Amino acid sequence: MGVDLGDLAIKHAISLESLSGRIIAVDAFNVLYQFLASIRQEDGTPLMDFRGNITAHLSGLFYRNAKLLENGIRPVYVFDGKPAELKERTHEERAAVKASARKKWEEALEKEEFREAKKYAQATSRLTPQMVAEAKELLTAMGIPWVQAEGEGEAQAAIMAQKGIVYAAASQDYDALLFGAPVLVRNISITGRRKVPRQDRYIMIEPEEIVLKETLAGLGVTREQLIMIGVLTGTDFNEGVRGVGPKTALKIVKEHKQPATIIDYIRQKYNYEFEVDPREILDLFMKPKEAEIPGKFGWGEVSEEDVVGILVRKHDFSEERVRRTTGQMIKSFKEKGEQKSLGQWFDG
Repeated sequence: MGVDLGDLAIKHAISLESLSGRIIAVDAFNVLYQFLASIRQEDGTPLMDFRGNITAHLSGLFYRNAKLLENGIRPVYVFDGKPAELKERTHEERAAVKASARKKWEEALEKEEFREAKKYAQATSRLTPQMVAEAKELLTAMGIPWVQAEGEGEAQAAIMAQKGIVYAAASQDYDALLFGAPVLVRNISITGRRKVPRQDRYIMIEPEEIVLKETLAGLGVTREQLIMIGVLTGTDFNEGVRGVGPKTALKIVKEHKQPATIIDYIRQKYNYEFEVDPREILDLFMKPKEAEIPGKFGWGEVSEEDVVGILVRKHDFSEERVRRTTGQMIKSFKEKGEQKSLGQWFDG
């Protein structure tokens, strides 16, 4: 879900090629949910192996990372740790939404309304601990490093970008900007030709780059004020004020500036009482939990047999296609001189 800054952030269309040589910290849960939602059959049934195990997350990870490596991009996946207590309400709301969507999906299937069925099915996606473990196992087999965050994955990705360990954080959500990521890259996992929901047409989706300093300067706000815009419109930690969209929130924040003044204005103007103290949410974004990053981790050799074992032997993927893609991955890895550690990339 995340913060809605789509109408405010200054975005630049870029190409995957323009990120060649860059190390990108990828919000793993965000990407895996995208794969689970989008890689489905026409009636909404998720991609599965012959035993009924869902494999959309593995398919997405394998083929998308092959594309990233082919373009010289070095992904580091960051997995969520323990969520903040304030996020419990969000989890409960999402569970209710999924339950409602599943019911509508089943009803649409009974009526053979497959387009509607797929729409509702996409909202039922659920990432299980087993899927997370499988994703980590596949990344390791592909020689791609991953990090276990203490808290929010995108917060850890933002911290890594702040410290210069990576070039940017990659996520569809704008929360990484509130966590202080100097650069946010969007659409890295969904680049290409995509069907417009509920329409018989396709569009090309390109990666987008958002530079935090540029967006802050363009809006005339500080990062703290940007967080307050998020608080007013709604975050994963609070509902937001009814009737206050991003543009209205921007106007309020610029007029009243300080968090305390903004809070007082909202209480008086909208007769609204925040269910969570906004200063607590500010603190979560300004001082997120940080995991200890290993001194050295890099991109190892791709283990073709391990990849085949996971995808083909365990989950019935096409061996010919997996070996062909793995071969291309190994070739592009060597051609671009990728046998360097994370530290070596920045020292050189």
